Amino acid sequence: MPLQPISSRLRDSFGRSRVRVFPLTASALLMLGVPVAAQAPPATTTPIEHLIVVVGENFSFDNLFGTYQPKSGAAVHNLLSEGIVNADGSPGPHFAKAAQRRAEVRDAYAVTPHVVGTYDMLPQPGTTYAVGQSRNVADKRFPELLPNGPFQITRHVDYTAYVGDPVHRFFQMWQQIDGGRRDLLVWVDETSGEGSQNRTDPASGTNQGAIAMGFYNMAAGDAPYFRELAESYALSDNHHQPVMGGTGANFQALATGHAIAYWRDGALGRPPPNQIEDPNPRPGTNNWYTQSGYANGSYTKCSDPSEPGIAAIRGFLASLPYPSFNDGNCEPEAYYLVNNYSAGFSPTGEPAPLGPEIYRIPPQAQPTIAEALSRNGVSWKWYSGGRNGVGLTPREYCGVCDPLIFSNAVMTGPAQGQPAGPCGALRRPRLYRHCAGGLLCHSAERRIGSPCFLDPPALRALPAPADRQGAVEPGIVGEGGHSGDR
Repeated sequence: MPLQPISSRLRDSFGRSRVRVFPLTASALLMLGVPVAAQAPPATTTPIEHLIVVVGENFSFDNLFGTYQPKSGAAVHNLLSEGIVNADGSPGPHFAKAAQRRAEVRDAYAVTPHVVGTYDMLPQPGTTYAVGQSRNVADKRFPELLPNGPFQITRHVDYTAYVGDPVHRFFQMWQQIDGGRRDLLVWVDETSGEGSQNRTDPASGTNQGAIAMGFYNMAAGDAPYFRELAESYALSDNHHQPVMGGTGANFQALATGHAIAYWRDGALGRPPPNQIEDPNPRPGTNNWYTQSGYANGSYTKCSDPSEPGIAAIRGFLASLPYPSFNDGNCEPEAYYLVNNYSAGFSPTGEPAPLGPEIYRIPPQAQPTIAEALSRNGVSWKWYSGGRNGVGLTPREYCGVCDPLIFSNAVMTGPAQGQPAGPCGALRRPRLYRHCAGGLLCHSAERRIGSPCFLDPPALRALPAPADRQGAVEPGIVGEGGHSGDR
């Protein structure tokens, strides 16, 4: 039976939701088969006997599909259909719908900050972690100033070139959405995005600029493989990730259906103070978070409105015309990881040390998809980009994108040997599911996220055009294999 492919993207932007604007990097591939003990495939409810989940992070829908025009004549909601841009990538008649604004937050974190004006022109994008470029400086390949709206990346750099990395962190993303207006992407990137790597110095800046507003022009030939997928399969433009936040938190939701919490000695505990997020602005600054970043906070206690930033999010959820999931769905006393930390195990399964200067997650006990599949006799494989069968390729491997290595059951039990394996030409795939509006989740009025490629009734195999075989998608990788949501 032909395989059933599913592909996905992370966040929507440019008049939608969340954005990152550079090409794909490799991460994880999950393959499910029929029960391992069966001598012959059992009858299935549908014609599908195998499922391949390919998960790709760091793209918005409009970043890749902003000018996509369906061959079938079906409707699609993107930059082109809204008139924000034209098919040649130039500003469209409704370009102003995507205009970015400036705001002011001086006292306490706000989900919908006070808007004080509109950008006349957008700042030059920054390099952040772009491979082959100097780090955290203005990207001279782009103009010093850009029109206030989406811009075509490939007017300035080749489609295969690496570009910068917009912030994708929990409290920043809530502000960027701005209650559904999606007009503070650049302002948040400039005021509290990561990039300076120096949270203690507000004058250091974030070095991100307007990279969040870039898109690839599929109508002009960019992203041809993704266009082929869209033309061969059904394309969803209305999907979103589980958690407003970083890679690691979302990968755990994918593999476990749970959020990561901080555990010590078998009970919920309090992380070291320097690892707790504080998005309140530092005195004398406009929205420069007190504590945020890989070494400056990745946990939050979302059950407690007195914790930094939580009352603002809870207040916004309470203002919505529909109830949030389980009143935010936060366990009392739990400090949840909303961004990235490394696994709490060594590669061979021993618990790793913990401490204020050790940015690792304690071993996790929540059930994983690996255990559920094995318990039900379903064969499976988990592939991660950068695993080469005998070790790791550091520039391609992303530890926070490898969620099964965080699990106590996987790393110390019989499933430990299952996840390893080469990934071939697939590089850092990832799939996210829509969340029901809890506190950790995106709750804008229009939930937009990953495109999902589903084969029509013919159930054809995943296309592998000759020019793609053995190819590697261009991407952005930082030291240790992951660039972005430090």
